[in-house]
Amino acid sequence: MNKGLLVVVSGPSAVGKNTVLSQFLVRYPNSRYSISATTRKPRPGEIPGKNYYFYSREQFQSLLEQNQFLEWAKVYDEYYGTPLAPILEGLESGQVIVMDLDVQGALQVKRRLPEAVLVFLLPPSIAALKARLIKRGTESAQDMDKRLEACQEEIASARSYDYLVVNCEVSRAVDQLICIVEAEKLRLSRQAYLIDILTEGGTIGN
Repeated sequence: MNKGLLVVVSGPSAVGKNTVLSQFLVRYPNSRYSISATTRKPRPGEIPGKNYYFYSREQFQSLLEQNQFLEWAKVYDEYYGTPLAPILEGLESGQVIVMDLDVQGALQVKRRLPEAVLVFLLPPSIAALKARLIKRGTESAQDMDKRLEACQEEIASARSYDYLVVNCEVSRAVDQLICIVEAEKLRLSRQAYLIDILTEGGTIGN
């Protein structure tokens, strides 16, 4: 069985990450979204093990001390992180696992698992990003300026990623993400075992 693939997607606020990833998961077989852990309390409608793993602060700290998080961060006095064990189990079973992380989290993942694929989702323009933020209607004019400044700083960090996808049209962005996954699965570093099979006189199935 081929080993799976870990794909980390980042991008500025309102770029459309959730929409792109949701459609990718529907269209790509044997793929799943990575579930994060947090110490915050569940919000109405959130299901443990589906939306988040909800840990006590003591549980989180214990796992942190055991190096059992792929990445983690403290946000507004609460802890968030990605448990390592489910990721490794999914990769061993051949799954394509997708994660939605900020730049800091994505680079943590790359340091821990260098074979992870980092994809940065770009807006077609800053003006288009601003229009999406205005449409959401969640920021004041002052907050909007701060948000856009933060978005531009995030975009500047995209040079550290493996791939860039411009989200002009969701279906095209999903197509490109699928192409990235397919290309990565064909890398020699992931397929070298095929050479061994043939040189030992074996047969490669379809």
